[in-house]
Amino acid sequence: MSQLLTVAAEEMENPLVPPIPELVIGLIAFVIVFGFLAWKLLPNINKVLDERREAIEGGIEKAEAAQTEAQSVLEQYKAQLAEARHEAARLRQEAQEQGATLIAEMRAEGQRQREEIIAAGHAQIEADRKAAASSLRQDVGKLATELAGKLVGESLEDHARQSRVIDRFLDDLEEKAEASR
Repeated sequence: MSQLLTVAAEEMENPLVPPIPELVIGLIAFVIVFGFLAWKLLPNINKVLDERREAIEGGIEKAEAAQTEAQSVLEQYKAQLAEARHEAARLRQEAQEQGATLIAEMRAEGQRQREEIIAAGHAQIEADRKAAASSLRQDVGKLATELAGKLVGESLEDHARQSRVIDRFLDDLEEKAEASR
């Protein structure tokens, strides 16, 4: 029976509940370890966490500052681009105006040169016509004198008289030609 009591007593002890002395010793060891960690390790952990928080906040501030600066640079770039486009449009307009002016000047110069060439051509034609008329008068007068001399049978070589007769004859012909027009 004693054995039976011992076995029954052993069965009554719960294996999940530790003995009281072990529980007290474990609790004291836990408090010592927890106190040591709180005293030594917790300030270092808090310090690292604070540094990390400051770094993150500083990074966010730097990112916001960089974003603000990038936005201002972008606005400046857009303003410069708009100004450059405006300047290019102005230069293009000036070039078109200058081109139109040059074309007008060149046309006027070409017209003036054309008029000069036409006037010079008319003057040359008039001079050639007068030279041809004079040459024709002389040739017709000479031929008429020779023909008259052959018909009369005498030489009609008196030049002054010959010129007057020929001139009068040709003037009469010209007047008749102009009158018939």
